[in-house]
Amino acid sequence: MMQSLTPDVEVRLSVGQCVRTLTTSKEKEEVTKTLHTLTSYLDDGPQSTITSAQRAEFSRAHYTRTLQFLISNINADWLQLLTVAQCTELWDGLFLRGPPDQTLLVLMDGISSMSSPSAGLDRLVSILERFLQSGRLTVLLWTRCQGTGPSDSPQLRETLLSRLVALPDLTANQLHHHNKTIFLPQQYYRLLAREMLTVLERTCQALRDRKDCSLTFVAQALGKACVQGHSGLVFGVLAPHLSSCTLSDMVWQRVCWKLLENVPERWLESVLTGMVQAVNRPDALSRIMGNLVLKNKKAQFVITHKLLLLQYKYETRVLSILLGYLAQDRERRPLLIQVLRSLCQAWANPSAVRHTPLEQQLYVSRALLLCVGLLSDAELQELRSELLQCMLGGMQSHLDSSVVRVRRMGMVVGECLSSRMDVNGAKLKFEYEHDEETEELLSLMTPLSEEETELLDDRLDLPQGVKGKTVPSQAVPSQAASVAQKSGADPDSELDSDDELTPYDMSADQEMSQAAPPRYLRDCLEAFLSSEDPVRVDLSLRAIEGLVRKNTSTAREVSVELSKVLLHMEDRYNTVGFLSLRQAAMVALTVTDSVPVTEYLTTEFYSMNYSIRQRLDILEVLIMSAQELSQPITDKGGPSKAIQRVTMNTPLYPGDDPIHWRQVVERRIQSKTKRLSKGVTHPPAKPTPNRYAPVAGHFFFPLLRNYDRPQVTFDLLGGDHLVLGRLIHTLGLLMHLAVNAPVATQMGRALLDFVWAVRYHVDQMVRRGVLFAVCSVFLSMPSQSLLVELSDQLFETRAWLAGMTRRMWLKRAQSRMFMQLLSVCESENTHAHTHTHSWGEHCWEMEGIQDILSCADCL
Repeated sequence: MMQSLTPDVEVRLSVGQCVRTLTTSKEKEEVTKTLHTLTSYLDDGPQSTITSAQRAEFSRAHYTRTLQFLISNINADWLQLLTVAQCTELWDGLFLRGPPDQTLLVLMDGISSMSSPSAGLDRLVSILERFLQSGRLTVLLWTRCQGTGPSDSPQLRETLLSRLVALPDLTANQLHHHNKTIFLPQQYYRLLAREMLTVLERTCQALRDRKDCSLTFVAQALGKACVQGHSGLVFGVLAPHLSSCTLSDMVWQRVCWKLLENVPERWLESVLTGMVQAVNRPDALSRIMGNLVLKNKKAQFVITHKLLLLQYKYETRVLSILLGYLAQDRERRPLLIQVLRSLCQAWANPSAVRHTPLEQQLYVSRALLLCVGLLSDAELQELRSELLQCMLGGMQSHLDSSVVRVRRMGMVVGECLSSRMDVNGAKLKFEYEHDEETEELLSLMTPLSEEETELLDDRLDLPQGVKGKTVPSQAVPSQAASVAQKSGADPDSELDSDDELTPYDMSADQEMSQAAPPRYLRDCLEAFLSSEDPVRVDLSLRAIEGLVRKNTSTAREVSVELSKVLLHMEDRYNTVGFLSLRQAAMVALTVTDSVPVTEYLTTEFYSMNYSIRQRLDILEVLIMSAQELSQPITDKGGPSKAIQRVTMNTPLYPGDDPIHWRQVVERRIQSKTKRLSKGVTHPPAKPTPNRYAPVAGHFFFPLLRNYDRPQVTFDLLGGDHLVLGRLIHTLGLLMHLAVNAPVATQMGRALLDFVWAVRYHVDQMVRRGVLFAVCSVFLSMPSQSLLVELSDQLFETRAWLAGMTRRMWLKRAQSRMFMQLLSVCESENTHAHTHTHSWGEHCWEMEGIQDILSCADCL
């Protein structure tokens, strides 16, 4: 008699037989029977013939492989034999009735691996949609809480978390515009939060029934969802429910505390940040978090330091909830005192007042006033000296600032602190303009009434899109109201005596900008890189050339970086004179720090991903910089022509020009002075060194480096005729400016070798550029070097120039003859013979290199 088989062997043989049957069978009844057999391993009803050991073995070792086999045969012929009802019951049922964690992993892998669009992908997406709608996520989370599932490795658990939390991203990457609504982040993460609430309710019931549960997996899923940026959606569902459940149920409070304690530290900040913004009262946060801030160092750092001193993007309501949470419990009040000392140091620090953003200073001021308002009288007396020192030092730092808002902020905070401390019965009082900012700061010292608190809670319960300001504005104090009423009583009472005054001519006045122009180059660089303010960018662009020429040492430190920013800069705000301003700034940088900037520009000229406009800009900057360097320095401290054109185009008052009247006086003196003889009226020109000669090679030779290397977006010898013509013309100008330079001979030989290969180019502009470049070589090289260095090319070049001259004038003569013949026809053919014999006499009037050079003046 055969020995009975063990459950694992029996299940393995049965599943293998089912797989072979589905692979080879073409009969509907046989396929249906096989699918019923596989489905029976998932039924745990009283009529099931499968034992619990067999079901456990199937779920442990064969369920995932069975689903993978079904997905791989999703387009098999035997599946087409089933009706829609049979597919839903048998084929889909295998996915919806088994272990949900394995089902989710297999479905996500199958969706990611299938081509889109296809019928198989649509079926898997439909099953995943039913998986989410039928509450299988709750089963998945609850199974992990109970610990009844099979033990898995940390890698498998991390994979499951990734698939669970990143499901909207994975489906969107595969489905694109055909994505389902339930897979969208706005829907999915709210669904996940509701499933978490269901699991937490079951956990509370299990604890009441004296059963153990683990919230580790739920806490990990919560942390991973928050760290990926979905804390607002998740806590938008969790926070109101947890706040109401913990109001009178201690078990719910313990569950919430344990949930937050199990969140991994690397995700704890995102969880706490989302929760603080979602709750509506400090006591609700205290019930949900408990004393986590005392047990976890990371939580303490986030709550007491990072959210208060390092970040400043949160609303006043969040500050009130954070500080109120610290003040709710006696054990947490030492942390409130610690936070107060840190806020005092930050608010009174002179360096922080000068260098931190204005928004952060306002944020710290709000937190300081809220924290002082939460102190008891005993604590206030204990910290009196520290607060007084903070008030005096902070007010001094704020009043020394040149920013009006900073000074006003110091006045308001000083008034509030003195009022709270009541120093010798005397209170500080400043005169300042009241606005929304000052009213908000003043209102922070006034506690809200019960009606206002209830109204605030009602507003916070509304959807996010219809929420208004979180803190209602308080009425302006009576003193401020009386001052405003007094100042606005009779605005025209003092202007009666000015009625007969003649209006001043303001036609030539310029519009004054509210923002001050930058004074440092690094401020301009920061404005170009990160500012979104059009006025600041415009002022920086207009001031940068003068700053570069004035601060040459600083300009050399950031010359390459500034050149890079200016080269890639776009006219986003439609700035007047943008191109000329940017070009003048780049020329100033190139003149100030010639070698590094020129090396960068010449390298980028042949780089990829540049437009034709940018390459032409590089050539223009090099030409203008070389021209400025080759000219003598007339006024070292004076601004350039570009600066004068931008900032000095109109005198301060019309007709008040000192140069004008000095010239008039000088001419009158010269006209009425009698001299017997005139000597030298002007002193001889003072010789100055040519600044271009030492760096001419840095401008010239890198432009010849990679001209014959075509790229994907730039082919100089191919279709980019415009850039080639401008490059040759630029090289010719650089050669012309290098006259009498030691490197002129090498430059001329290299330029002649380059242009000789393109002298018969199809584009007319390139041919004209070649003519210009050849003429520049002959005019700029020393005469004694022409026969020595260019002896092999001189005669060939001369013959080519003669041929070009002949063809050029033949074309011009033919055109002139044609026009003359037309005029002859119009004059009744009376003098045709005189014109037909006169055109050839002018063909050879212009000879020599200077005439050829003048023919290229269009470049």
